[in-house]
Amino acid sequence: MATPLESLIVPSTTAVVTCEMQRGVIGDLAPTPELADEARERGIVGAAQRLAIAARQCGVRVVHATVELRADRAGLSINNPIMAISVKNPGQVLQGTPAADVVPELGPEPEDIVCTRIHGLTPFTGTELDAILRNLGVRTIIPVGVSVNEALLGLCLSAADLGYHLALPTDAIAGLPRDYAEQVVRHSLALLARLTTTERIIETWRTAG
Repeated sequence: MATPLESLIVPSTTAVVTCEMQRGVIGDLAPTPELADEARERGIVGAAQRLAIAARQCGVRVVHATVELRADRAGLSINNPIMAISVKNPGQVLQGTPAADVVPELGPEPEDIVCTRIHGLTPFTGTELDAILRNLGVRTIIPVGVSVNEALLGLCLSAADLGYHLALPTDAIAGLPRDYAEQVVRHSLALLARLTTTERIIETWRTAG
């Protein structure tokens, strides 16, 4: 029998992890509009904002997993097509520029933690994210953000490998094309995570509190 949601997302052992929810990825400074448009059409920023507010109110930590690329791309291996694209967009999430900032709807607030990488496709590999979460006593992650194609999918796979439980609000994630992202959720992410919604999570916390 599946663990009840209220037992899975206990505030003291849960963190919301936003994935690449940045101005230069899905915000006003995104160099290509497709993913930003999809995120806007699906309303994932608003959903994640409501979730983050509720999380902070009940003591759930919000951690922002971000990517910031150096101007010289040092430390970044151009070993696949998606990394090659980053070279063609020199201002893409450029370190030290507004494009690398978390979208303003999500803060970050003073109590939030930002975990940044300068390399790779996913938030856990070679970063402090796992150590941060473990030191906070986190056992369940609620991932939100983009994209189901790469970073968000990789976050979930790595988290499962590392022993975390996952509660995935499907209204706060996006990928392209939409029908493909829905198939990934149905046939891959559903095998790794408890699929849910932001409103169900918020209501569970409200009821438990």
